[in-house]
Amino acid sequence: MSKRNLPTYAIVELLMRLAQHNSTIGDYKDHSVYDEGVMVKTSAGTVRFPLTLIMQQFESPELVSDAVLLSIASSFKPLR
Repeated sequence: MSKRNLPTYAIVELLMRLAQHNSTIGDYKDHSVYDEGVMVKTSAGTVRFPLTLIMQQFESPELVSDAVLLSIASSFKPLR
């Protein structure tokens, strides 16, 4: 999937949900799509999402569990 075809607002929604678990996540700035997932740049650092998670947020956000969000939030890499 190309960057243009990825629903950016689903990424922004995920970031808002992640902020409930890690308030230092920051605001969406940009993203890049790779074979292994999506690297999202925020105002405070970077976080990786599996492409499947972004599509799940887009199609059925109620199925994205807090456990998954907590795991992603804990992998956030702040700017140095």
